[in-house]
Amino acid sequence: MRNEGASTRAQDRAHRYSVVVALFAGIWLGGHPNRLPGFVRNSLTASGPNRAIDEAVERIENYYYRPIGGAHLQETSISGMVAGLHDRFSHYLTPAEFGTFIAPPHFTGIGVAVAASHQGLTIAHVFNSSPAQRAGLRSGETIVRVNGRSIAGLPTEHAISLIKGEPGTDVELTLRGAGPARPTRQVTVQRAVIKEPVVASQVRTVKGHKIGIIEFASFTPGSAAEVHEAIEKVHREGAEGIVLDLRSNGGGLVEESVQIASYFIPHGLIVTMRGRAVGEDRQYATGAITNAHQPMVVLVDENTASAAEILTAALQDHHRAVVVGTHTFGKGVFQEEQQLSNGGALDITVGEYFTPNGRNLGGGGVKQGAGVIPEVKVDANKVDGNAGLQTALEHVAARLG
Repeated sequence: MRNEGASTRAQDRAHRYSVVVALFAGIWLGGHPNRLPGFVRNSLTASGPNRAIDEAVERIENYYYRPIGGAHLQETSISGMVAGLHDRFSHYLTPAEFGTFIAPPHFTGIGVAVAASHQGLTIAHVFNSSPAQRAGLRSGETIVRVNGRSIAGLPTEHAISLIKGEPGTDVELTLRGAGPARPTRQVTVQRAVIKEPVVASQVRTVKGHKIGIIEFASFTPGSAAEVHEAIEKVHREGAEGIVLDLRSNGGGLVEESVQIASYFIPHGLIVTMRGRAVGEDRQYATGAITNAHQPMVVLVDENTASAAEILTAALQDHHRAVVVGTHTFGKGVFQEEQQLSNGGALDITVGEYFTPNGRNLGGGGVKQGAGVIPEVKVDANKVDGNAGLQTALEHVAARLG
């Protein structure tokens, strides 16, 4: 019995020793897969596509004729994958770019209202007494580069964040003209604290009727509260109808758009957001603050996009407002920022939104969407001038009798 027990203990020690050796061997070989036999390496290392990517990065890093950092190769690999989606609204943000994107706002800039365009950011309005006005920037020009970097195809919020910065610092802009020749020029603008309000309002008298005009260029935090104040202001001044001017409004926060829609729509669905990983989110009106029978027009152009289209389509589908202008931009998708382990982030399309009647206004991010089609059309060359606003005012006045 003693000999059998000693033999069993010796076998246990040998077994434990072999397990430890196998464990350390496995760890070492896992970090050196090239030392494994081919059939073993193929079964233990990453699957085909992932293995090929790792191999390409390793070989470029080791064999390319000049040194290329692994971090750079990783970032260009990610950028290439996102570019392969052929989705103009999806982008990879480097760690530096993502840091700028999420940094708390300084409430500084150059003093322009902009709208998304295929080339960059089109200047819709230059604020009075702003750095942009002092530098000679003009409405209709398009910002195509910021500090030498092209902003074509960048998300609107990201492109704007590149222009913003600390007060007193300079930003170099490349501008493309609005005329047929579309010449480019470079301008250096010094950033400053901008006090121009997000929302502007006024009351005009047309054919004996007072009509309130409420204009804003983006759905930023707090813009819904400013629109609420503007509605009350024009009503105090005797407005009988409203023109909501969303020309060159490139969108912004969906929740602000839903809240503003609720000021005019007493109840019902505003927007449905749907995606593979994010599920379905249905947003409803929370109760109107305006007379549901008060005549109303939404004035739009081809740069009215995203959250501005959500608001416009909701007012149209609920027959609360008549849409005047041109067809809108056609962005029926929404994005989400997802941070990566290297400090960068994916800003990728994760879903689509649908109007109360079930319309999707976009082309899935890969083609131009139909947008909102206005009931009263204005020539595209005239909609952004006084002719567009005058058409909207006269339509409201006609409904007032």
